[in-house]
Amino acid sequence: MDFVRFENVSLAYQAGAPFAIEDVSLSIRENEFVALVGPSGCGKSTVMKLVTGLKPPSQGYVYVDGREVGGPQKCVGMAFQASNLLPWRSTLQNVMLPLEIVEPYRSTLRAKRAEYEEQARALLKRVGLAGFEDKFPWELSGGMQQRASICRALIHKPRLLMLDEPFGALDAFTREELWCMVRDLWQEEPFTVVLVTHDLREAVFLADTVYVMSKRPGRILVKREIDLPRPRDLDVTYTEAFAAHVHELREHIGHVRAS
Repeated sequence: MDFVRFENVSLAYQAGAPFAIEDVSLSIRENEFVALVGPSGCGKSTVMKLVTGLKPPSQGYVYVDGREVGGPQKCVGMAFQASNLLPWRSTLQNVMLPLEIVEPYRSTLRAKRAEYEEQARALLKRVGLAGFEDKFPWELSGGMQQRASICRALIHKPRLLMLDEPFGALDAFTREELWCMVRDLWQEEPFTVVLVTHDLREAVFLADTVYVMSKRPGRILVKREIDLPRPRDLDVTYTEAFAAHVHELREHIGHVRAS
C-alpha cells in the first residue's frame, strides 16, 4: 500500500502565478526511503510542503496513509539544512520539544516526563551524543547540532521523516558520518523517508528510489530504483555499480540544465 501518493498535483504559491510544480504524480511505499534531486528552484521543497500539509495543492490530490491531506500532519518529523535548535534550550530540551506539542505526548508529558526523557537520552546515545544532553547549541559542532536536530525529528516516533538537505552545510567527512547515522536509525526501526538533496552520492547511498525533477515548474522526469544491496556501508561508494547510478543521475541532471 502506498503511504504517500500524489495524483496530478500542481501548486502555484499565489493566484495567477506560474506553477512551482506541475502535474506531479508519484507513489511512496510505507518504510521506503525516497530521494528527490534536481536543479535549484525545481520544486523539491515544495513537494515537502505538500506532503506535510503546510501548503494545499492548487490542482490534484495528495494522500498520506490513505487519507487526503487537508492540513499539518502529526505523523511527520522534519529536519532541515539549518539545525534550528533553540539557543536557550539544552540538547535534551531541544529534542524533547515535539513532545510538548504533538499529541498524545503533550497530554501525558507531565505524568510521563521521566519516561520521555529516558527515551530522548537513549536516542541521543544512539547518535553519539551521550554526555552532551545538557550542552547548549552553541557548545556543539555543526555535525552534533544536526544529530540533535534529527533526534528531535524522530523523538515522537513519526511514520514519515522529511529531510530537506540536512547535511548540505557540513564537511564531507561529517556528512558521510551522518549518512550512516540515518541509515542505521532507519534500518533499526523502519519509517518512511523523503530526502531532498543536491548530492547525488548521498541520494544513491541512502535511497531505495530516486526521483529526478525538471526545472521550474517542477515535474518528475525520471524514477530510478537503486538496486544496491542492503545493508550498505561506505565501501559501496567506491564500487562500479554505485558510480554507474551516480553517473546516470548526473546525466539526467545535465540534460535538465541544458534544456
